[in-house]
Amino acid sequence: MAAIRTGTLIVIAVAAVVAGVSCRKAEPPATAPPEVYVTNVVVKDVPEYLELAGQTEGFEDVEIRARVEGFLDSVNFREGSFVRKGDLLYRIDPKPLEATLAGARADLATAQARLEKTANDVARYIPLAAQRAVSQKELDDARSAQDAARSQVEAARAAVETATINLGYTRIASPLAGLVGTTEVKPGNLVGRGEPTLLTTVSRIDPVIFKVGVTEADYLRVVRSQPGYTGKDPRAGGIELTLADGTVHASKGHVTAIERQVNASTGTIGIQIVFPNPQFLLRPGQFGRARILLDVKKNAMLVPQRAVQELQNIYSVAVVDDHDKVTFHNVTVGPRVGDRWVIEQGLEPGDHVVAEGLQAISDGMAVRAKPMGGPGVPEAVPTAGHK
Repeated sequence: MAAIRTGTLIVIAVAAVVAGVSCRKAEPPATAPPEVYVTNVVVKDVPEYLELAGQTEGFEDVEIRARVEGFLDSVNFREGSFVRKGDLLYRIDPKPLEATLAGARADLATAQARLEKTANDVARYIPLAAQRAVSQKELDDARSAQDAARSQVEAARAAVETATINLGYTRIASPLAGLVGTTEVKPGNLVGRGEPTLLTTVSRIDPVIFKVGVTEADYLRVVRSQPGYTGKDPRAGGIELTLADGTVHASKGHVTAIERQVNASTGTIGIQIVFPNPQFLLRPGQFGRARILLDVKKNAMLVPQRAVQELQNIYSVAVVDDHDKVTFHNVTVGPRVGDRWVIEQGLEPGDHVVAEGLQAISDGMAVRAKPMGGPGVPEAVPTAGHK
């Protein structure tokens, strides 16, 4: 009996050991902390710019119009080419106006002959009237005829001058050096009937004007941060122009005029910026973006844009402390600078922020932090402020 009890106890002990081993094998292994890549908050001075979209115009855009009526004889330029001041652009058939001038000159000659006759009459009547050979009335009538003839000469001379001027209008020359557009009329067309016919437009494009519209809020920011940018003589200079292909125009511009009032329909105020254009790269009608320096933020804190999360206009950044614990900080963001974002509130210099791996972490979680590699902070190229 004792042997049986002993065997039973051994079996029970073996079963307990096996059961214990089985229970220990069923426990799940411990989960490793997620791996994230962190970077330090960068502190540096950051220029703050105002970016404004706009469109170019010629520094001078002159409409070329027919000032006299006639049939167009010739177009004397290549469309879209550069012309010099005084270059012949169009010629209107001068023959009708030449005939008008000839008639005006004939009328002037007739009036001058009439004036000469009346002058002779007056000269002859004066001694005769003194001798009472003619009446005073006849002398007065002669003098009146002389005055009328003198007026007719002046009128005829004015008609000759007008006909000469109109004949000169048949040769239409460029009033300035610049870029000529396409022609609106072809040889053989009747021009100038009823109103001056638009023939083409010549634009001076060195320099070129860039017109932008500034919102009331941005205008007030500019005035308060840089009072010298407005007033009698706006002094805003060093303005960069980014073109449609992303390149920056080689020459910097300056503000030359600010409109006197805010456009009630758009809520913007117009600003005119002039850019040198010696290579004639810019043409009227091009779109671009002008950057005006507003201020320089001293000791601004920057983090990668991908480190900033946004939810319902609330921005947050994950910060890893010295014990590899994650804490999410709500932050106030400023302007973008290249691929980074200025953080105005919510972080401290030297904080380690998560740049990669945000999807796998939550507040208070332990992580395995690794330093983020990659290029350094680029030169500041901020856009319009993001508040």
